[in-house]
Amino acid sequence: MPLSAPNRSALADQVIAALRAQITSGEWPVGSRIPTEPDLVRQLGVARNTVREAVRALAHNGLLDIRQGSGTYVVATSELAGVMHRRFAEADPGHVGELRAALETSAARLAALRRTDRDLRQLDALLERREAAWESGDAGRFVEADAGLHLGIVAASHNEVLTAVYADLGDVMRAFLRHDVGEELAPEEHMDHARLVEAIRAGDAETAADEARSYSAQWGCGARLATGG
Repeated sequence: MPLSAPNRSALADQVIAALRAQITSGEWPVGSRIPTEPDLVRQLGVARNTVREAVRALAHNGLLDIRQGSGTYVVATSELAGVMHRRFAEADPGHVGELRAALETSAARLAALRRTDRDLRQLDALLERREAAWESGDAGRFVEADAGLHLGIVAASHNEVLTAVYADLGDVMRAFLRHDVGEELAPEEHMDHARLVEAIRAGDAETAADEARSYSAQWGCGARLATGG
């Protein structure tokens, strides 16, 4: 639907909000190229300069990356995630892996103690999606599905602060995981996460924490991993 507003500044703010909504909703996932400037002009019914101003604002905030001659790509799902992405873009992968292990180990322990029946249904669905993505052989699809399962486990901890921090760091973690996974999935490197989900279902906090720690500790340690764990 075309946008309208009483002045250019307010209109630009509306366009920024509309583009941000496409990103945060997942309509434009991290790593994807957004529609071209002419396409956005047609979709939103606003002037080219207004679209350009909005895209530049979101690039400045860290959500978009404007690549000359290639297009504009989504690099983060929130302003804080964008800051995290820029701050840790050159971080040691091993250090990112250690952070992931710390967060996911704590989250798995809490999830085993606090998970609800609804959480378990969600985790079952996310685990099934992850396995289907692995079977498809599509590395990009697998990375997103693996990230979705781990975020679901963190959410099942019912710790809002932990979940928010993990979500904001998620783009950084996926970027390193994409690098480690590469373009192809190696069958011998698959790691089943069913034991982790079952430990959470059983309310076994220590086993859940141990499983999460064993998966996460291997990630980002310099080896090429396709486990996502």
